[in-house]
Amino acid sequence: MTQAENTRATDPAGSTVYLFTEDTVTRQSRMIRTMTLRRHLVTFAACAALLFSTPGSVANSNQLPSLGDASSRIISPELERRIGESFLKQLNAQLDTVQDPLLKYYVENQLQGLVQHSDLREAILSVVVVDNPEINAFAAPGGVVGINLGLMLAAEDVHEYSAVMAHELAHLSQRHFARGVEEQRNQTLPTLASLIAALIIGAAGGGDAAIAAMSTAQAAAQANQLRFSRERETEADRIGMNTLVRAGHDPAAMSRMFERMQRAYRFTRKPPEFLLTHPLSETRIADARNQALDVPRRDYKDSLDYQLMRTRAEVHYRKNHAQGITEYRKRLKADPDNTPANYGLALSLSRTGDHEEALQRVETLLNLNAQSILYNAAYAELLIDADRNEQARALLSHQLVLNPDNTPLAMLYAKSLNQSGRHEEAEAVLTRQTQVNPNNVDAWYELAETAGLAGNITGVHLARADYFFLHGAYHRAIQHLEYAQRLVRRTNPQLQAKLTQRIQDIRTAIRMQQS
Repeated sequence: MTQAENTRATDPAGSTVYLFTEDTVTRQSRMIRTMTLRRHLVTFAACAALLFSTPGSVANSNQLPSLGDASSRIISPELERRIGESFLKQLNAQLDTVQDPLLKYYVENQLQGLVQHSDLREAILSVVVVDNPEINAFAAPGGVVGINLGLMLAAEDVHEYSAVMAHELAHLSQRHFARGVEEQRNQTLPTLASLIAALIIGAAGGGDAAIAAMSTAQAAAQANQLRFSRERETEADRIGMNTLVRAGHDPAAMSRMFERMQRAYRFTRKPPEFLLTHPLSETRIADARNQALDVPRRDYKDSLDYQLMRTRAEVHYRKNHAQGITEYRKRLKADPDNTPANYGLALSLSRTGDHEEALQRVETLLNLNAQSILYNAAYAELLIDADRNEQARALLSHQLVLNPDNTPLAMLYAKSLNQSGRHEEAEAVLTRQTQVNPNNVDAWYELAETAGLAGNITGVHLARADYFFLHGAYHRAIQHLEYAQRLVRRTNPQLQAKLTQRIQDIRTAIRMQQS
């Protein structure tokens, strides 16, 4: 019996066992390493095929890439927009969003003001306000910008709030998503070269050395990705700072906001999502502080509108409104001219049923600026809550003449009409809103409910179909379109043909999603 053979023996119980020699173990170890290398080779080949096939698939887009933008060779602006639309549907489906039309209007309006001073050339697709008290803000490819409402609670003035929003706009204007994909593709060639070299070492018999080489290559790729991520955050800070200054906001607000977040969450086990996706460092804070020093100092006033909406967010998350009344009265006692506290008290009073005092307090707000959409909407809202719908509609209809199709005014007007039993009129107002802003999921939801109250069953199914489509629930959307189709088969063949085409379009979207 040689060392290269297995040793056969019998144990004390009489069973046959096999003892492996040292050479056998060596061969098996080599086989395991070879199999491991082969598995890595298959994996890397698949990854390489995926990465290098991406440009070809993007090239099928009907849109020409932006000249001078290297990242457009891989991810065109049109493809980014389609990604943004898909991302928006996932957000609608998975997250609770704020339905408050005033808060949504303020966030959208304030963001558009910053966009005018940013480097962003593409239009904003949608603005999302997530109903979450934690700090977060995000920007997705294609022009989707979102915040957690908790960002307003954390940012103490409009300048700090705008600093975060300007940072997110910079991610969009610099096309960081597309550039990230391009960076990964550029890293593929050197990474694959290192991995192939490791495979060659393995094929030559140096299995342990090959595995070490592969680990080194993978670690280098991860380090490059981390470096690029940090560079993107630094770039977004600097570009965002320029936007902040051009928009007339305090440049020191960026470092101030960063420092506050760092202090607040320094010792927590799980920091807010914003700090997980936008990790802060002393270098970033110092860089923001130094950049602000280059801007001539002047006095920066806070925004009353921002403070009012911040108070509104505060009331939104308050569980005990009676306690809120006590707190706001205390603030007003210390400072009788505290307009945000006065507004917070009015909202809290309305929530507890004391409508008369609530209206008296909001009237003082309306007197500050009788043309303000926010102030008129705030007053009309409390009139509706007090069941003074005729007065509310008179105010809102006048404002809608001055500001046609304005979303918060129109949504409140429809609410007042519904509350008065005028459902068909409310349905017409909401239908117009869905035409003006087809991505407004709240308008589609309210339209479906109102159509039901108006006895328009076909309208219920049509509105629900669009509502579910915006949530990515394509099969449920088709289901409601088919219900509507059966209802109009004999009475409206033209609409039936349109519904047939819409169903086919959604089924095509489903096939594309699954391919």
